[in-house]
Amino acid sequence: MLVLAHVSDIHIDGSERNTSRAARALTYARSLRPDAIVLTGDLADHGAMEEYETVRELIAGDDVPLVLCPGNHDARGNLRKVLLEQDGDHPVNQALNLDHATIALCDSSIPGRPEGALDDDTLAWLDSVLAATPGVPAFVGMHHPPVALGIPYVDEIRLGRPEGLAEVLGRHPHAIAVLAGHAHTAAATTFAGLPLLVAPGVVSTALLPSETSAHPPVDYDLPPPSPCTCWTTAGSPRTTGPSPS
Repeated sequence: MLVLAHVSDIHIDGSERNTSRAARALTYARSLRPDAIVLTGDLADHGAMEEYETVRELIAGDDVPLVLCPGNHDARGNLRKVLLEQDGDHPVNQALNLDHATIALCDSSIPGRPEGALDDDTLAWLDSVLAATPGVPAFVGMHHPPVALGIPYVDEIRLGRPEGLAEVLGRHPHAIAVLAGHAHTAAATTFAGLPLLVAPGVVSTALLPSETSAHPPVDYDLPPPSPCTCWTTAGSPRTTGPSPS
């Protein structure tokens, strides 16, 4: 069985609160002995260099493979410089090739905007990554969910033009799931005929319209969750998500 620990939206901002919540969630994720940790964006809250230095400390010295992508709160250049030791402001797309799976994380951020999109270069990159590993189960992830989740506050800033992503996925039958963050709540649905699994936010939890009329509809008191998505060798999803206290 392949085990992926999917963590999202840690929003490191220099505060002890957010750093502590992220540390607890990542410690719990590592305790599951996953094959990899998948971190789907909003690593920093303001995209500052100092915030990424904290993120680097949180993920450093780990023998568990980790793959990440930016979110709308991230700054590509600063993230790339501090976490990847690279220069440039172009999309931060990363692929992790495991023995029995490929994980391709796409940069869906639009600098200066809360909503997301996958540009032509990113879609071409994804197409090439998937084409390079035919027959190996592939997980495709990004920050912004490509479908509406029933939370208006989130749905207004989801992934735009998702048909490009659907077209690429349709060319590669070994793609078995889509992973996302951004919504600050756990969700499971489908996209392009594949399971779409959304990780909850570590920094806070978004509430449904039936739960609150506040705007934004966010709870900061619930404990930080760290869900684990488990997959059998046949690719059947099984999601568990106890929260570390």
